[in-house]
Amino acid sequence: MGFMMKILLRHLLSTTLFIAGTVFAGGDYIRPPPRKTLSFPWDQKPSSQPQQVHISLAGDKHMRVTWVTNDGASPSIVEYGTSPEKYSATAQGESTKYSYLLYSSGKIHHTVIGPLQENTTYFYKCGGEGPEFQLKTPPSKFPVTFAVAGDLGQTGWTKSTLDHIDQCKYDVHLLPGDLSYADYLQHRWDTFGQLVQPLASSRPWMVTQGNHEKESIPFLKDGFVSYNSRWKMPFEESGSASNLYYSFDVAGVHFVMLGSYTPYDEYSDQYSWLKADLLKVDRRRTPWLVVLFHVPWYNSNRAHQGEGDDMMSSMEHLLYAAGVDIVFTGHVHAYERTKRVYNGKSDRCGAVHITIGDGGNREGLAHWYKQPPPEWSVFREASFGHGELKMVNSTHAYWSWHRNEDDESVQSDQVWLTSLIGSGCNTGGGSHEMRRILMAS
Repeated sequence: MGFMMKILLRHLLSTTLFIAGTVFAGGDYIRPPPRKTLSFPWDQKPSSQPQQVHISLAGDKHMRVTWVTNDGASPSIVEYGTSPEKYSATAQGESTKYSYLLYSSGKIHHTVIGPLQENTTYFYKCGGEGPEFQLKTPPSKFPVTFAVAGDLGQTGWTKSTLDHIDQCKYDVHLLPGDLSYADYLQHRWDTFGQLVQPLASSRPWMVTQGNHEKESIPFLKDGFVSYNSRWKMPFEESGSASNLYYSFDVAGVHFVMLGSYTPYDEYSDQYSWLKADLLKVDRRRTPWLVVLFHVPWYNSNRAHQGEGDDMMSSMEHLLYAAGVDIVFTGHVHAYERTKRVYNGKSDRCGAVHITIGDGGNREGLAHWYKQPPPEWSVFREASFGHGELKMVNSTHAYWSWHRNEDDESVQSDQVWLTSLIGSGCNTGGGSHEMRRILMAS
């Protein structure tokens, strides 16, 4: 087949998919066309100037500041305080770097600062020079708001999603996997860090890995080297042996971040850690229990069908026994929200599953859904966007999903959620004892 014929067929196929994909369960919305991958012009900076700055939670009242310098002698120190240019404390951290085939990373700094006051703005400087940044710590009590977006990538739609999140008054960003879409091209990790720095340097980003973070090369490179080097999460603080799964608390919410691409069967370290972590949860202190991982268990889109079944078979009963309220996933490049579900059907004591792999990735949207929809599927739409989860108090939360309509953020799905605490599902008396028995299985 000639080159021009291949190009013509590819164009016809993409046009057909786009037109057919404009019909979906969400309504009569006509989806805008795809946008190109962003380009990042070369910007010469001093080798010691901090770049790709982002922050993450690092245990009770502490924050981890991460940045990259091209100068290997640059110190891993952070000066910080509650007034601009007036720093009352200094923290010393650690650094790492990695090589990947012909690529060598800059010096990657990880420095934990704290203890920090709740709901407070801090000003900080990395490595003793460069610009001043500012961050805001989350509150320790309700209400608290989370921005949620997965499968981000580095396209025009990614930029639109980030712009919309920036307009949201949120405390923490949650990302259920697939960050940079570097896919072995390591400089794309650097440009991703540059892209997200304005948001990720001011609010903590809590992430877990997706398939695009693996980047393993048989006999040459283990998986997740780039991800683990650049995006260190509080796994040690939560008793985990791996950066690929961990937990943390924000206000009255306990979050569990799981790994879809590290062993999860009943003999695995992740499984044992999950049981131990869930048994430590005190629902009087953290009445909400939320879990994130990459590959969805409940998915009525034709994309990635069945890929989460093995993990679901291994772990769903643990989440059910613990009374998990909400599960966020990505991977499928579309949005979907379920009823409370367990074991493949609606269950008032199960979790609400939300697939939100629609941050703006370069692979495009997953247009095709199974028909008719399963009885547990409430809302589904193949559009780019982000979500906002506002925990109002110990019993009620407001979830909204905002579609990227051109350059506007349009609220397209919303629901009030009630915590399982006090529902009779997994609290008090015999139910509590049954939970312990199940968790020990």
